[in-house]
Amino acid sequence: MTERPVESAADIRTDIPCRLDRQPWTRFHSLVVVALGITWILDGLEVTLAGAVAGALKESPSLAFSNVEIGLASSAYLAGAVLGALYFGWLTDRLGRRKLFFITLALYALATAGTALSWNLWSFALFRFLTGAGIGGEYTAINSTIQELIPARYRGWRDLTITATFWIGAARGAAGSLVLLDTGVFGVASESDWGWRICFLIGAVLALPILLMRRWIPESPRWLMTHGRIQDAEIVVAGIERHGPALSGQPSTWLRIRRRSHVDLRELADILFRRHRRRALVGLSLMAAQAFFYNAIFFTYALVLTDFYAVPAGAVGWYILPFALGNVLGPLLLGRLFDTIGRRPMIAGTFMLSGLLLAVSGWLFQQGLLNSMTQTIAWTIVFFFASAAASSAYLTVSETFPLEIRALAIAIFYAIGTGIGGVAAPLLFSALIETGSRNSVFAGYLLGAAIMLLAGIVQAIWGVAAERRALEDVARPLSAAD
Repeated sequence: MTERPVESAADIRTDIPCRLDRQPWTRFHSLVVVALGITWILDGLEVTLAGAVAGALKESPSLAFSNVEIGLASSAYLAGAVLGALYFGWLTDRLGRRKLFFITLALYALATAGTALSWNLWSFALFRFLTGAGIGGEYTAINSTIQELIPARYRGWRDLTITATFWIGAARGAAGSLVLLDTGVFGVASESDWGWRICFLIGAVLALPILLMRRWIPESPRWLMTHGRIQDAEIVVAGIERHGPALSGQPSTWLRIRRRSHVDLRELADILFRRHRRRALVGLSLMAAQAFFYNAIFFTYALVLTDFYAVPAGAVGWYILPFALGNVLGPLLLGRLFDTIGRRPMIAGTFMLSGLLLAVSGWLFQQGLLNSMTQTIAWTIVFFFASAAASSAYLTVSETFPLEIRALAIAIFYAIGTGIGGVAAPLLFSALIETGSRNSVFAGYLLGAAIMLLAGIVQAIWGVAAERRALEDVARPLSAAD
């Protein structure tokens, strides 16, 4: 390594980014993945419970929701996630990654506990909104931190793998619902009505030990250096380097930066809609498409099974388990290809294939050729590819924009994408299912398929080849002085 240049008052020269990228995978990185990646497990738990207990909420003596009211509660959760992502994303870029991933997890734990104590539609919807706000805020703080700490050569596969843990949470939620919604245990129709309530308490209980685990995760050195805290950043990097020797043969690259506290809204708009407008179009297309695709189908998963296949509400979890398995295996088995074959062909391919497979399975449903088991198998195949596609959307928006606006960029595209594709989807599909018409539901499936195909085409044309490249190479920092 060359001698470290002397800093001046005007700028700072640092090799922190390249030192982070040439690290081998160590125990430190595994801790980061576990302590921060738990967000996806918690979100999977929340979404699955919301779907799995849908039938129980309809039968609940204290709530007695209709299909439309269930859709309203689901949309409240997504609306909270949108607004929470925007607000906490703004704070994350200003105050730091570490402070926010404590605040957002605490909000999630309190709100999901409140959901378990809901007494009517509006209290339930309010707590679901706050739970979503905590999860949305988690996405921005967590994804930016993970991106900035994981070495470049591992970033694609690891990021997809972390996102896939959503479905580990989904499986836990499904398994828990099988026990807690069993009438022989608590009794869905009993006066105590505790089955679905305890389902939501699971999430609050899981969050508590994670708060303690996160005490050992440092602030992002990349965030520290852009805010002029170069000595703090050096201490963090030195601590990471003690976990394992740097890989040989990696170049030492110096970056000259100038301190800046934040990006104002005018500059943010210029970055997103002028300098990086093609990247913005790609990010928006991918996030909106996957949000509509998942929220339309998964939030109404239980309703299709109960209304069209007469599956008992307490047995829905059995059908979610294989579906969750397919969603986990997709990113695990396909993830390495995003780093070898490349981002552009793999992201475009998984989006387009997911759309085509949904259209085929939707036609089989419309023709009445499926039963509850074969319907689940069809969805499992579709979402084997769709899971990798959805994970790659989050990867795209978190690695293709400058460091100084990374958290807010994640928040904006998550919020707009979820707002366009996610909030309306549960209400739309709940209304389509309420009609009892397979033709109406099939029309919704075709809409979802078309949106995924369009997003795949946009990615194929304008996607960024970010595989195995340093974040500063993919998107030049705004504070870069050279």
